[in-house]
Amino acid sequence: MSKWMSISDTLLEMMVLHLPSPKVAQQYRTSYLYEGPEDDEVAASIRDCNPKGPLILYVSKMVKVTSGNRYRERFVAFGRVFGGTISTGQKVRIMGPDYLPGKTDDLFVKKSVQRVYTLTKKYLELLADVPCGNIMCLLGFDQFLLHNGTLSNNESAHCIKTIKFSVAPVVRVVIEPKNISELPKLMEGLRKLSKSDPSRVVCTQEEDGRQIVASSDETHIELCLNDLRKYSNCEINVSDPFVIYKETASATSSQICLSKTPNKHNIFYATAEPLSDELTILLEDGKHGPNIDIKEQQNVLCSNFGWEKTEAQKIWAFGPEKVGPNILVDATKENPYMNEIKYPMETAFQWATHEGAMMGENLRSVRINIVNVVLQGNPLFRGSGSFIPTARRVYYAAELTAEPRIQEPIFLAEITAPDETMNRVYRCLEKRRSTVVEEAPVAGTPLIKVKAYLPVAEAFGLEAKLKTITAGQAFSRCLFHHWAQVPDDPFQEGTLAATIVADIRKKKGLKEGIPPLDSFLDKL
Repeated sequence: MSKWMSISDTLLEMMVLHLPSPKVAQQYRTSYLYEGPEDDEVAASIRDCNPKGPLILYVSKMVKVTSGNRYRERFVAFGRVFGGTISTGQKVRIMGPDYLPGKTDDLFVKKSVQRVYTLTKKYLELLADVPCGNIMCLLGFDQFLLHNGTLSNNESAHCIKTIKFSVAPVVRVVIEPKNISELPKLMEGLRKLSKSDPSRVVCTQEEDGRQIVASSDETHIELCLNDLRKYSNCEINVSDPFVIYKETASATSSQICLSKTPNKHNIFYATAEPLSDELTILLEDGKHGPNIDIKEQQNVLCSNFGWEKTEAQKIWAFGPEKVGPNILVDATKENPYMNEIKYPMETAFQWATHEGAMMGENLRSVRINIVNVVLQGNPLFRGSGSFIPTARRVYYAAELTAEPRIQEPIFLAEITAPDETMNRVYRCLEKRRSTVVEEAPVAGTPLIKVKAYLPVAEAFGLEAKLKTITAGQAFSRCLFHHWAQVPDDPFQEGTLAATIVADIRKKKGLKEGIPPLDSFLDKL
C-alpha cells in the first residue's frame, strides 16, 4: 500500500485541501473551545488567532520523553497554542481541569516555562518560541499537570473546555507490591501510567488503601500492567479483573425519608427519583451540568425534561466529583437557614453518590430532593459537623426507598467469522447473555460480521473461546456502548443482581447483605 500511495503525501494533501487554517477555524470555534465570556480579551485573542494577544494554551496530554539522556523519563506537556505566543522562561498561570475562576483550587501561578519544543517523530527539537495556531511541547509542568490543563498569562483567563473521552473505564484490577517496602515505587509508577495514557486508564486509591487500575477492556488492562511494571521497576500482585457497576433508582421514593442530627434538634427530609436516560447521557457527555450557563441549563430542563421552573433554579450540586450524572435539588419552600447548611448538604451528596448504599459503588441517574429541613433556631444547636453524616444517611434512605437497581456496562461486540462457523458463534453468544442487533456479509468475502450487545462481565475470555470453537477463524472487537439495568431485584436472594451485590460487598470487606432501611431512617 505504501508503495502505491505515500502516507505522508496523502495526509499532507488531505490537510491542505480539507482542513481550515487556525486563523479561519478559530473564528467560529471560539464559543465551543473557551469557557469564559466571548467578549473578553482572551476570547478575542483566540478568535483572531493573534500572536501578540494574551497567551491561552491547552495541554491535551503528557508525553513521556524516551530519547536523550538529559530529560529521559521526564514528561512534557503536549498541546496547542490558541492565542498569543509561548516562549522559554515565560511566567504562566497553570489552570487544571478542576479550576474555577475566582478560586485557587487546581491553580498554580507564576510558573516558568523551562523549554519549548516541537515533537518530530519521537525526538524533541528546541525552539525559542511558538506562536498561536501551532502544536508544541513544554518542559517543566509534569509536577503540576496530571493529564490536561490550560496555561495563560492573563489573570482573568478562563479554561479551554476539557476533552471528553468516549471510552469508559469499566474493567478494573487491584494491584499491590509483592514487597510492601516498594510501595513508593508502585505509587510513582501509577502516577507515570496515569500521565502516559489519560484517555483509557484511571488509577485510584480506595479508602482502605487498595490501588485500583481501571480501563476499557481486559486487553488494555494487560498492556497497562506491562507499562506499570516498567515504570515502577518492582514486582506486583494483580487480582483477577472485575467489572465496575453502578447503583441507580428505578422509581420515585415510596415515602419521605427523614434523619436527625445526634442532638435531635435538626431534621432533614428527602426523596429520590430516577433521571431520564437522555438527561443522564447529556450530563456524562458534558453537554449539560455545572459548566453550562445557568439560564441555558434551566431552559433545557424545563423545555426538554418537564422540570418545574422553581426546581431548575434550585439545583445545588451535581455528583459525584461535582460533575457526575446525579443531581441534588433544594425542593424546600422559604426556609431561612438553607444557605447556611448548603455546603455540608452538598458534601454529603458527593459522598453518597460516590459510595452508594447497596455496595459502595457510584450512583448514576438519580435525583435527590431535599423536601424539608427543620433547624434549631439557636446557632449553638446547628453544628455543621453533624450535618454531613446526617444528610448522607437521609440520602441513603431515599435511595433504598426508590426501588434501587444495579446498572452494568455493555459492550458492542463485533465478531467476524466464516459463514460455516456462525452457528457455533451464536451458541457462544447465547450463553453470555448477549443480544444480536445486526448481521451482514462482508462484501467480496465469505465472512459474516455480527454485532451484539454483550455485558462486560460476560466478555472475559470471549476472544479465546471464539478462536477455540472456530479453529482460529473468528475475530472479535469490543467497545463500550452504554449502561443497562440488571433486571433482577438485588433484594431477592438467588438473583443475578443479588449475587453481584454480595460479591462486591465481599471484595470490599463490607458486612454481608444490603444495609436495612432502618439503619438510615429515624422516627419523629
